[in-house]
Parts: sequence; structure tokens; C-alpha cells
Amino acid sequence: MKSPQADRFSSVWDAIADTPEEAANLRLRSELMDKISELIATSGWTQSEAAARCGLTQPRISDLLRGRISRFSLDALVNIASALGQRVHVELEAA
Repeated sequence: MKSPQADRFSSVWDAIADTPEEAANLRLRSELMDKISELIATSGWTQSEAAARCGLTQPRISDLLRGRISRFSLDALVNIASALGQRVHVELEAA
């Protein structure tokens, strides 16, 4: 019989993902979204200005700033970062 105590997870992504691979993908997408959001905020751009710089619509930028992770692929986030003059750096480390 399983203990009534809640399962413990190392991150929220591990708790909501079905596989470790999916959790890793969610974690990376979240990290990229946070960095892009920080860049927009520190640049002082409105959502419309950020959208114009990225070639996106204002509602799409709103989704990003609200953390709607399911609406963005890694590919889309890399493209957004690139449009904002950023380079995404990938580093592998043991899990």
C-alpha cells in the first residue's frame, strides 16, 4: 500500500511531466521564457514594441510574458531570442 504522504519531486517540472525527457524540455522552455521576459522588461519595451522586434503579434508576446509555456516550442523560443539579438548557449551536464 502506498503511503498517504505526497510524492516528492526535485522540481515542479518533474511533478507535472510524464517522462524525464518531457520535464527537461519544460525546464528549458521555462528558462528561455524567463530570460526573454527579463530582456523585454530591462529594455523597457512595451508588448507591442517587443512584438515588432520579434516579428510576432502583441498577444503572442503577452502569452510569453504570462508564462504560457504550452504555447511555445524550444524552436520558437530560440527564434524569438535570436530576433532580439541574443544567442542561445547550450550546455550539457549529467542529470
